[in-house]
Amino acid sequence: MSKRMIRGLAWAGLYSGITIFTVFAVFPFYWMLITAFKQNRDLYVGATQLGHVPWIFNDPPTLEHVRLLFQSTPYVTWLSNTVWVGALVVLITLVVAVPAAYSLARLVGAWGERLGILVFLTYLVPPTLLFIPFSRVISLLGLQNSQWALVVVYPTFTIPFTTWLLMGFYRTIPRDLEEQAMIDGYSRLGGIVRVVLPLSVPGVLTAVIFAFTLVMQEFVYALTFISSVGRMTVSLGVPVALVRGDVYYWGSLMAAALFASVPIAIVYNLFMDRFIGGLTAGAVKG
Repeated sequence: MSKRMIRGLAWAGLYSGITIFTVFAVFPFYWMLITAFKQNRDLYVGATQLGHVPWIFNDPPTLEHVRLLFQSTPYVTWLSNTVWVGALVVLITLVVAVPAAYSLARLVGAWGERLGILVFLTYLVPPTLLFIPFSRVISLLGLQNSQWALVVVYPTFTIPFTTWLLMGFYRTIPRDLEEQAMIDGYSRLGGIVRVVLPLSVPGVLTAVIFAFTLVMQEFVYALTFISSVGRMTVSLGVPVALVRGDVYYWGSLMAAALFASVPIAIVYNLFMDRFIGGLTAGAVKG
């Protein structure tokens, strides 16, 4: 077999793998799209008919499910609640995690590694074990059925994860840059602000995206602390309103998932280079 043929087979294998991965990644969005705009007859009755193809429109598309979502549920309110809670949690997370990660990354020796592992282990504690003690804390603070309860609770898992993620990234920044800044007359804090933070933008952006995604998909704590429909986040409000007993409003459920996930996917793609840079930098020496 010639080198040219081997090279051709290698490229064919590469593009085949990319195609399979692309189809695997895009298919959930495609399925949400067609389900959100299918008629009920196409969703339920047509599935039992001979010749019915589930991944295309067998009947003309409809806006019935979208109208149900926006007119019969406070979906926009849920989205705004999610953005508000997520923004506050991300802000709190960065204020705590950035200096904590920098301090742990610069703390040399066994203690630095041990503390870093301990921080990450706190993230691994399942919420099903914590929501009962957290409910007691929220009750003492008087935050029952308040979105502030989520603002208080969510940083308990976003801060450990973000700190661990940023620790690996800060280890990739040479100490010589900070020392050079201090030689030029800056204090330690000035060197961090003017040298380290600009270089850590990819890592911080990665942490922001991860933290907001964790908040957006969280369900257990939202179900525990929020009971009013108008105060729910989108991860809680959608299943509560669109799953009634054994009746699933699949079209509206998929429409809600589509409208909530597409903006996140767009943000991922817009900042893909920085996101991958921050993630891989933290993985190299983390």
